[in-house]
Amino acid sequence: MTLLLIVYRSLRQHAFSTVVTALSLALAGGLLMTVWMVRAEAQRSFLQTTTAFDAVLGARGSKLQLVLNAIFHLEASPGNLSWQDYEMIRRNPAVKVAIPIAVGDNLKGYRIVGTIPELFTDVDYAPGRTYVVAEGGRLFSPDAKEAVVGSFAAGRLGLRVGDTFHPFHGLAYDPSNQHPDLFTVVGILRPSSTPLDRVVLIPIKGVQTMTGHDPRAATDISAVLIKFRSGTAGFMLDMMINKQGNRLTLAYPVSGILADLFSKISWFDQVLALVAYLVALVAAASVLASIYNSMNARKRDIAILRALGARRGLVFGAVVAESACIGAMGAIAGFAVYAVLFAVVARIIRAQTGVVLTLAELNWVLAVAPGGLIALCALGGVIPAAKAYRIPVAENLAPVS
Repeated sequence: MTLLLIVYRSLRQHAFSTVVTALSLALAGGLLMTVWMVRAEAQRSFLQTTTAFDAVLGARGSKLQLVLNAIFHLEASPGNLSWQDYEMIRRNPAVKVAIPIAVGDNLKGYRIVGTIPELFTDVDYAPGRTYVVAEGGRLFSPDAKEAVVGSFAAGRLGLRVGDTFHPFHGLAYDPSNQHPDLFTVVGILRPSSTPLDRVVLIPIKGVQTMTGHDPRAATDISAVLIKFRSGTAGFMLDMMINKQGNRLTLAYPVSGILADLFSKISWFDQVLALVAYLVALVAAASVLASIYNSMNARKRDIAILRALGARRGLVFGAVVAESACIGAMGAIAGFAVYAVLFAVVARIIRAQTGVVLTLAELNWVLAVAPGGLIALCALGGVIPAAKAYRIPVAENLAPVS
């Protein structure tokens, strides 16, 4: 109790410097946890999103570009395929599901994706979970000018079942590039935490025959999303399409391509983590400097404690405990910083990709980072504690003139 009382009074006496130092520690801890958790959650969520499909067939080009364009609706399509290419891959005995898509238009910045109804009925975006239209809506008819809108896009665009819209040409919104074709919203998808939440889905014929599109490309498609019956099928088709041909590209396996992407950009995470480590070191050094510099003002108080029977070990422990308490306050406040930063980053990622990051996911870093901050601060308190340990009692009890 004596130790706790000493620590409490010291923290209250130096409240301003304590708060400033604790906030510095909170920033360091919150930044470190955010960097680590965003990296871990983004990789988990992106890889989980790709479980619906094993591969993407597209025009000759970058595999990563194909995956980003066809599955995450980012980037531009590297080129078009013919409908015969889709039929060829669909009829392959090794292919379980083949879904063609056609892109190239938008609705006020949200991509319009032409596809077939089988995307909703034959594809599990997660084990045992298919895309479902919310109550009061239905799937579009393959030959009608109808649309099913992702939940996020519908909310941002203010669309409801029965509303109509004109598409805009291109992937970037330009009010002057409006198509005369009029589509009717017949369904809103329930939230799926996948990229489909932020797109507008219409029949693939609606894209192919849209006014203003090249009539010579009336049967062209942008890519084919593929689910194989077995793992060996992908390797065989990869050999046949990528190694022996020069017209098409099979992006396989999708999860491996994304893993390579995360590996290539890991340096950015490391830079942010390094910044967080440096901030933590500076904050810990400020704890050391703050307490060490206050030792001269505390000499008389410490001497009085010693004269009243406090042992040197108690004085040493009180200073170390004070440093650890500052670290604990910073660590606790760091969770608030982490929650705010993570929520902001997660919102941006969802808006841009449709992938949802979960704040509630647990990770060992959420325990190690705060514990490390407390230990670092306690270590920083050792030097001023050693100075307090050596303060002579008699010299500092002399009357102050």
